[in-house]
Amino acid sequence: MNVIYKITYPNGKIYIGQDRTDDILYFGSPNRELVEKDFTREQKRDFTIRKEILWESETASIEEVYHMEFKLIRKFQSNDHNKGYNKNPKF
Repeated sequence: MNVIYKITYPNGKIYIGQDRTDDILYFGSPNRELVEKDFTREQKRDFTIRKEILWESETASIEEVYHMEFKLIRKFQSNDHNKGYNKNPKF
């Protein structure tokens, strides 16, 4: 199952990514430095994130999955560093 998910961090910023295995434990690969700089050591001690599935398809091609991922990144503006952690496509 192909899925596009949205991760929401405690500061309200988001990351949108894809998973072509629908792994419940996969939380994406945002830039670690970008995320870490937004939280103090104390905030990191109790840290909750939310994962939502925004889109899924059993039959989509890899190209279709990438297209949908970029479409949703643009829709939610998660590539705007004030709103999210996606670096591509450029805001």
